[in-house]
Amino acid sequence: MAAPISLSLSSLASKSQQLVRNERRMFVASDDGAMMKQIQSSHAPDGRVVDVKPILQVIENVLHHIIPNIDHAMNGGTGHIDALDDRTNSSAVGGALDALAYIVHKICCEVSCKCSGGGDAHATTMGILNMLSSYSWDAKVVLTLAAFAVNFGEFWLIVQLCTSNSLAKSVALLKQLPDLLEHSPTLKPHFDALHKLINAMIDVTKCIVEFTELPSEFISINVPPLSTAMAHIPTATYWIIWSTFITSTSEAWELSSLAHKVSSIHEHLQSLLRLCYQRIDEKKLMEAFEDFKRTIETPQMDNLKILLKIFRKEETCYLKNPEKTEVLIDVLRRKHVLLLISDLDSSHEEIRVLEALYKGERVSSELNYEILWLPIVDRSTWNDGFEQKFLSLKSIMSWYTVKHPFAIEPAVIKYIMEVWGFFKKPIAVTLDPQGKVLCPNALNMMWIWGNSAFPFSSEKEESFWKAEAWTLELLVHRLEPNLPTWMSQQKVVCFYGGVQMEWIESFTTATKGVAKALDIGLEMVYVGKNNAKERVKKITGLIKEKQLSHAWEDDNVWFFWNRLESMMYWKTQHGKTIENDVIKQEVITMLAYDGSENGWAVFFTGSDEMVRANGEKVISSMKSFDEWEKLAKQMGFIPALRKHLDGITDDHHCTSLILPGNGGGIPERVQCAECGRPMEMYFMYRCCVE
Repeated sequence: MAAPISLSLSSLASKSQQLVRNERRMFVASDDGAMMKQIQSSHAPDGRVVDVKPILQVIENVLHHIIPNIDHAMNGGTGHIDALDDRTNSSAVGGALDALAYIVHKICCEVSCKCSGGGDAHATTMGILNMLSSYSWDAKVVLTLAAFAVNFGEFWLIVQLCTSNSLAKSVALLKQLPDLLEHSPTLKPHFDALHKLINAMIDVTKCIVEFTELPSEFISINVPPLSTAMAHIPTATYWIIWSTFITSTSEAWELSSLAHKVSSIHEHLQSLLRLCYQRIDEKKLMEAFEDFKRTIETPQMDNLKILLKIFRKEETCYLKNPEKTEVLIDVLRRKHVLLLISDLDSSHEEIRVLEALYKGERVSSELNYEILWLPIVDRSTWNDGFEQKFLSLKSIMSWYTVKHPFAIEPAVIKYIMEVWGFFKKPIAVTLDPQGKVLCPNALNMMWIWGNSAFPFSSEKEESFWKAEAWTLELLVHRLEPNLPTWMSQQKVVCFYGGVQMEWIESFTTATKGVAKALDIGLEMVYVGKNNAKERVKKITGLIKEKQLSHAWEDDNVWFFWNRLESMMYWKTQHGKTIENDVIKQEVITMLAYDGSENGWAVFFTGSDEMVRANGEKVISSMKSFDEWEKLAKQMGFIPALRKHLDGITDDHHCTSLILPGNGGGIPERVQCAECGRPMEMYFMYRCCVE
């Protein structure tokens, strides 16, 4: 950059015009195959290592502080030197430059002499490449940029001081710098373009250096995208060296064109760098995934090693305990732990139901377990809204929670989704005190049998199902506190659902009339409809106001339908079909009833004598009671109703079964609850539920 110091403006323009055609030709030709071979032939590294990072830091300090001073000088400001916020480690830079001062000085002289003599930019560039043949590509470009910074920095120090310092003014006169200051308004476009070019040169240089620092254990230099990038780096190096020479002999339009080209090189290298980091992250993720897989599948002395691996290494493994204070994860050591895994859409009903279990029978020593919430989120879409949602959910949980979702190791999230099968619908993975996975999802058995299924192992769940039958206790569990009393009094118990108030009023009135005519005890309970919270809440209020029947609150309604879904999922995942499993047949029938907007009802006497029907059939039967009244008095209410229902034939019916598609285990074949024919499968997309 010595040329502007020794050339007048007229000679600068003359030299520029002489080189325009030649440089424009080289501007295109330098990227073709022949030129690439020429550039590559100059490269003969001898293995020497240059610590370029501290040198590059000094280069950035020089060039980034020059630009504001250019603007100051161009606007007629008086000479001054800014105080630099220089945090560079001088000893590190000095050490790095000790053995390189000569080569940097040599490049300075080469550029200065060729600029002053009107040398050919390509020849000068190739000369510098040959001079640096034994250095790596990143060292070539950093050393050349260092020489450029020396020349350019010396030049602008004189420009800054020449108006206020007599020594600088004399030097400026000898170097013909007054021309520059006098014509500063006309040179502003030139220096604006130069500003853009310098920034682009620094960006490309930093990018080249960054490629050399990529960890070889995670990405190979012989495989794309790194091999692709390495193939482009020689050309990028050529253009950086070209730019250090051409800045002193070009006009504004040409500098702008060059800046655009160098910026394009940077964009291309940056896109390849992003692909490299993506490949590195994928490799790291797979290694961490395999490491976690080995750890969790290997017998341990206790569960702490596994629990620690759930969290990112840079995270301190603190949790929030039920009292909302920070504790170390060690508090869970050698305890039964349920890893509650969900997204941020968990319902409050679900949390309250789980809390009732967590705070209930578990207080006895035999049922002692802890819950740790692991929220799985999409980090790429995280915002303040999700942050508040996370904090809101965490605040109502009475068990251990992570400090933040980002504390969870990404490889563990991959394992959770691929091995444990998490996708939106919450799961609870059970770890015993030694860290052994007892069940990849204990929530199903917890919803069905509560804490009696502790320690929530797959073996315990299997044994429970072997002993289970389709009974009133299985259907309702402990949701209805009056049920034991009603059963001891041998009452007929009716559970019904739907969201049509007119049908509910007609059905409850007609059914009560039948019970009165038969002089039998009857209790009716409204269990609502799945995923219709607001409508059910409104209807529940009306039922209670009109004293039509008992009606459950939100938590029990959610629990009832969720238990049925849990039964269906387990049966499906374990290969049970409606042909060979009565429980699955009944569960799917109940879920199919709920899929309709119409009502439905199921009647029980005792534990296992039952009859069920959709809303249209059951209300028709109640209203035509006189047709089967005699039979009911002879054989009993439920047998007579069943026989009457069997005699009703539908010319047409429409039954649908709606199952959430995020829980896994969706059955491929489902029979119609009314006629037994296979139902057709459709896809329904729904953005939300009530």
